[in-house]
Amino acid sequence: MSCATQSAGRLTPHASARFAAQPACATPVYRRSQRKRVLLIDGYNVLRSGTYYTCGSSDHTDDFFNAAREQLINDVLQFAGHDYKATIVFDGAGNRFSDGAPLRIGGIDVVFSPAGVSADKVIERLAHCARESGAEVLVVSSDATVQDTAFGLGVDRMSARGFCVEVKRTSQENHVTECPHRTIKRTVASRIRPESLKALRELRDSL
Repeated sequence: MSCATQSAGRLTPHASARFAAQPACATPVYRRSQRKRVLLIDGYNVLRSGTYYTCGSSDHTDDFFNAAREQLINDVLQFAGHDYKATIVFDGAGNRFSDGAPLRIGGIDVVFSPAGVSADKVIERLAHCARESGAEVLVVSSDATVQDTAFGLGVDRMSARGFCVEVKRTSQENHVTECPHRTIKRTVASRIRPESLKALRELRDSL
């Protein structure tokens, strides 16, 4: 099955209308000598997997910039580093304004699935396209459907809890190697271009 290439910006109206019917593929074709690694995160599944991202609230859908979601994005940035092309997929199926267009934040893609399309389906399509392109794929989710799909596609899997353990370890390692005399805290908001920040606020207000 061939994969239609998705642009780095927002989907065109025609492409957005076809999203539910055809795989959206943001992964370029790689030569074997340039084999890349793709990281796909089931966003809400990770946030709700335990106590690591609770931050005093069990609801992570009301505001894009709540503390838990911002922490997840920062953790994925740290975990992915230069090793992975990372995408966090949040479920936007219930939001009629969601078009599935990726937002580039600090080097990773953040995607809300299009209206009427589950995050599971988006992850499946991205994983399939990445595998077709010759990339190694790691899917992070404890959702049984996502894990079964990953197994069927022959991609690597990591549970949501396992990911939380890994990012905690990575965070501790980074803390040890940081310069003790000067620490600069960079939040997700500080990494976002003004036009992307405006788009996120419009999405937040539409929920």
